[in-house]
Amino acid sequence: MKIDNEVQRFTDAPRAQLSTINPDGTPHLVPIVFAVAPTGDRIFTAIDWKPKTTQKLQRLDNIRADPAVSLIVDHYSDDWTQLWWIRADGNAHITETSSAEGTSATDALVAKYSQYKNNRPEGPVIIIEKLSWRSWSAS
Repeated sequence: MKIDNEVQRFTDAPRAQLSTINPDGTPHLVPIVFAVAPTGDRIFTAIDWKPKTTQKLQRLDNIRADPAVSLIVDHYSDDWTQLWWIRADGNAHITETSSAEGTSATDALVAKYSQYKNNRPEGPVIIIEKLSWRSWSAS
C-alpha cells in the first residue's frame, strides 16, 4: 500500500487524540503518541512510563469491550487558510510488548520518539487496523 499525502501528514504528526467508547456509549478521549506502520495500514500506541492517575486505564477496558476507535490529528493556525485535520477510524486490539506483534509496534514507536530510545514502553500495546481515513483542509 502506497502512503498518500494525507496518511503521511498524519504519520508525521507528533501526537493524536484517541477516542474509545465508554460502557455508557459516551466517548472517552485521551492524547497519545503513536506510530504508523510503513504500509499505512496499522497505527500503534503503547502504555508507557509517563505518570498515570491509575494503571487501570479506561481506554484499555473500552477497547476490550468495543474495538471501534478513532484517532485525530489537526493543525491550527491563526491563518485559517492553513487549518486541517485527519481522522483514522479503525478496530483496535491489545497485545503485550513481549509478543512479536508488540515488539514490532514498540520498535516503530522507538524509531519515532527519541524519548523511548533508552526507556522503551513496557505496558500493553494498542494496535489499530482496518483503517478508514477522513480529512479536511481549508486550502
